[in-house]
Order: sequence, then C-alpha cells, then structure tokens
Amino acid sequence: MTARYVLRRLGQAAVVLWGAVTLSFLMIHLVPGDPVRIILGSGDGDAATITPAAEAELRAQLGLDRPVAVQYLDFLRRAATFDFGHSYSTGQEVSVAISAAVPVTVELGVAAIVLAVVLALVFALLSVLLPTQALRSSFQSASLLGTAMPSFWVAILLLQVFSFRLGWFPAYGSGSWQALVLPGLTLALLTAGTLGQVLTRGLNEALAETYADTARAKGVSEARVVTGHALRNASLPAFTMAGMMAGGMLSGATIVETIYGRRGVGMYFVQAIQTQDFPLIQALVILSGGFFVLVTLAVDLAYRWIDPRVSTPHRRKAGVA
Repeated sequence: MTARYVLRRLGQAAVVLWGAVTLSFLMIHLVPGDPVRIILGSGDGDAATITPAAEAELRAQLGLDRPVAVQYLDFLRRAATFDFGHSYSTGQEVSVAISAAVPVTVELGVAAIVLAVVLALVFALLSVLLPTQALRSSFQSASLLGTAMPSFWVAILLLQVFSFRLGWFPAYGSGSWQALVLPGLTLALLTAGTLGQVLTRGLNEALAETYADTARAKGVSEARVVTGHALRNASLPAFTMAGMMAGGMLSGATIVETIYGRRGVGMYFVQAIQTQDFPLIQALVILSGGFFVLVTLAVDLAYRWIDPRVSTPHRRKAGVA
C-alpha cells in the first residue's frame, strides 16, 4: 500500500467530511423555524410574545445578523474544534452533552457489531456445513428472517419475553452489562441477517473454486476446506458490509436507544429534532458523518491486510498484482 494511495484516501475522506459540515451549516438556514424565536420560547413564531429589541439582541449574540459567508467561515472554524455553542433547549454546552452520550452509544455499537459478526459467522458456517440441504436451507431462511424483521418490532418482542415475562434483563436504562444485552441483540439481529447472507454466498462461490476441489482431492475434510481455505477468501465482501453497517450504526441506535431509554447519541438526536435544537443537531450530524468516514476509511485501508491480492488503483495502473 503506497503512501500516495493513503494520502489520496485521506483527502477524499476530508472532502466528504467538509460536505457534511457544509450541509449541517445550511440546515439552520433552510429548515423552517427561527432559532431566535425558539430560544426566546416561541417556537411557533408568535410575534406578540417577542419584543423586537430582545429578538435583535439575541440575533446579534448568535451572530445571525452577519452575512451568510461570514457565518459559514466562523462555523467552519468552530467545527474544526467541535465548538457548537450551547444547546437551545437545555443551555448545556453541546460538546459536554455529546461527550457524555458518546460512550453509551459506543458501548452499544461495539456489543452489537461483535454479536452480529458471531451470529453471521455461525449462520454462514452452518448453512454450508450441515449434512442435508433441508437443514442448510433452514439456516439460510433464519438469516433472511433476521433481515426482514424491523428493529422496533424485535425490540418489543425481546422486551416482552426476556424482560416482562422472564425478568432476566432490565427493560430500561444503561450502566450495566445486563442492560446492554437486549439493545445490543436488537441492533445486531438485522446486521447479522444481512452479513450471514453475504458470507454464505461468498462461501458457496469459494467452495466452487478449483483450489477447494484440489483440497478435497487430497483428502481434506469439508470443514477444514471451509475454515482453512474458503472462509478468508469469502470474508472480504462481508467485511466491507460490516464496515458500512458499523459506520451507519448511529442511525440504528436512534431507534434502539429511544426504546430502551439509553441516553446515548441516538436518543439525543431524537430529542434535538423534536425541540429544533439546531446546535445539537449540527454537532450530531457532523459527528455521524465523521464516524462513518473514519470507519469506511479504516475498512478500505484494511483490504490488503485481509487479502494481499487486492491492489490499489496506483498498483493496478503500474501492472502490479
């Protein structure tokens, strides 16, 4: 992997992140709702409750009376240091509020990804190793079911069975591993179903290659052919998809954290939209975009470590495999 390729990917990631920052800036000027009236406690824009002097004073304090270009440059400067001011709804500094919420969401995301990868691996291996076609089809259908079920429905089902009936896990809150099980499983099942299907398809294609036939001809067991030869070659598409899903985990956490009452980034996102808290929304949009860019960049750079046959565009042009 050349330094030139890494620098180019970093440049592309910076452009995408700049686009996310710019869109979050435009949002405050394009969506309905005046931030000044929201802060003054009149989100419906009732002019009778707001004096022009108070409105003008607050608009000047927020810098909204300046030209848009000046506001944009100032926004870029503050975004570089993650300084988004104070929340309209709580008055708390945005960076402080988000720094308290990020560990809760990271904890959930890591648990969900680990569970999803383990479940997908089990489904894929059983889908190709079970002795009969009927059993293999059953596990393939199970992974399809995981893809089809909406996350909110899975959450309600898990709560009903494991919390309300059996009492094994709490239905609400965070701070313990017991409170992490049901939200993590809810978020993992959808990802596991998709990953399992992709990995199963990759394994079936790899097992049809000549190197798999050669291994079988040498007396290697089918399980050894799958785990020792086919699995690594089949894992690249699944690894790509896992990286994209990890990058989009914040969007899934929005629903799961709201249902299970976890005060993470997802729940803050919902509350910020409901209260039109623009500084908090802007910070969360940039945080989500930056996290997605970081994960996809890491996945891209890890390709050659997983499969050395993968070459960079620069090496392909030079005729190097």
